[in-house]
Amino acid sequence: MANVLILRFSAIGDVAMTVPVIDSLARQRSGNSYTVVSQDFLKPLFDGCPDNVRFIGINLKTDYRGIAGMFRLYGHLSQFRFDMVADLHDVLRTKLLRFLFRCSGLKVRHIRKGRKEKRRLTARRNKQFRPLKSSTERYADVFRALGLPAEVRFRSVFASGKGDFSRIEAFTGVKSGKWTGIAPFAKHQGKIYPIDRTERIIAHFSQKGDTTLFLFGGGSREKEILEKWSVLYPHTVSVAGKLKMSEELILISHLDVMLSMDSANMHLASLTATPVVSVWGATHPHAGFYGYRQLPQNAVQLSLSCRPCSVYGNKPCYRKDVACLTE
Repeated sequence: MANVLILRFSAIGDVAMTVPVIDSLARQRSGNSYTVVSQDFLKPLFDGCPDNVRFIGINLKTDYRGIAGMFRLYGHLSQFRFDMVADLHDVLRTKLLRFLFRCSGLKVRHIRKGRKEKRRLTARRNKQFRPLKSSTERYADVFRALGLPAEVRFRSVFASGKGDFSRIEAFTGVKSGKWTGIAPFAKHQGKIYPIDRTERIIAHFSQKGDTTLFLFGGGSREKEILEKWSVLYPHTVSVAGKLKMSEELILISHLDVMLSMDSANMHLASLTATPVVSVWGATHPHAGFYGYRQLPQNAVQLSLSCRPCSVYGNKPCYRKDVACLTE
């Protein structure tokens, strides 16, 4: 029996993409125990995993901040007597942790992110446009390198495919007609469809009497916009700041479809087997971040020679017209 430590601290979508692999591994190699270390608010993503998956939530801004914090975290994790370490993040923090664990004699493997391939994919000149390995497969490769191969067979974080509706019914009301989720925001501007055009979409579907729209978002500015739309348009409900993550996952599982940018909500919906229509701008599914088991034909995107220009959507448009999102 092996005691496996798994490291992946952020971001929400990236952590979500580890779930299908870890869940499948835990079920197929049930004799082992698996401990996931990530940010504490992400625990609901792993609540549906088998009992041999343990979650340790940490706060990188307080308890384990900086280099000194990583030494403290190493000391805390050492008490669990792990046999091997899977670093699914490969950033400075996890590099230090895996170095310390390797020095203590543990078997350690880390993700190969394919950074050179991604630079070629997003190059302005001599672009090498081809699909790269998905993040899910890259995570699975780490466990294969540890001698723990598994076939990824995951379907949903909920055993029945749907979450416990009684936990959200007071907020949503009884389901009637079609439920559509709309998540119009992303971390970087290069991944956000123009807000005025998103509003037109909401205005259009809010007029259909058989459809209820649920709007998803996070920050204060996003909440303000979504709340305004929920007041302006009928059959439209802002979810932002009103539900816990565990409850949002339940609601998403009961949607008929999610309309999302290349963002965390695409991946949260993928964890509940909810179909996603995803909108792509500066980024591209070829980089390996497409939603788990989502259908390729449900990606809305333009074929432009400049796309993708960025892996994460965080680079300014060198054309200055953001044609990928405005044309």
